[in-house]
Amino acid sequence: MNSVQIVARFALSAALMSPVAMVAQADAVGAAPAPIPAELLSAKKIFVSNAGADSGLFPHPFSGDSSRGYNELFAALHGLSQYELVSSPAQADLVLELRLVAPNGPKDANKQYGSADPVPMFRLVVYDRPSHYVLWTFTDSIEIAFKQQTHDHNFDESISNLVAEFQALTHVPRVAGGQ
Repeated sequence: MNSVQIVARFALSAALMSPVAMVAQADAVGAAPAPIPAELLSAKKIFVSNAGADSGLFPHPFSGDSSRGYNELFAALHGLSQYELVSSPAQADLVLELRLVAPNGPKDANKQYGSADPVPMFRLVVYDRPSHYVLWTFTDSIEIAFKQQTHDHNFDESISNLVAEFQALTHVPRVAGGQ
């Protein structure tokens, strides 16, 4: 088989596979959404776990200490009144594990963030407590800032985003009449 025949076969294969790939992609886009695990919708008690923060993020660029995100998440969830927050994972239906991650470690204090640099992000992992399986994971990047006050604002906003995403996924509207 000469090189012309090889190129012709490759081109024919690519031409035949292209429509198949487009149909498969169209089906994935138009597919019905996958079900939400029932454990997320039926849970009544949650335990919030502090998986900590990568080193070098406190007190700069963020003020406070590595428990700050945990404390803010706990307070926000408590304010929802959607769940009973329990003090032991053994009492919970779901365990929410919060971690603040710096993908490439903290930035040098003298170096500015660039648009291509990975930024710190929160990762909230939701576990089914009885089985210990991961049911869902949320991540939210903390926007780049140059001032301490803006870093702190973006930190707080990221926690708010996680809570809103969690609530949007798990909130089951109650039927009128208290059912």
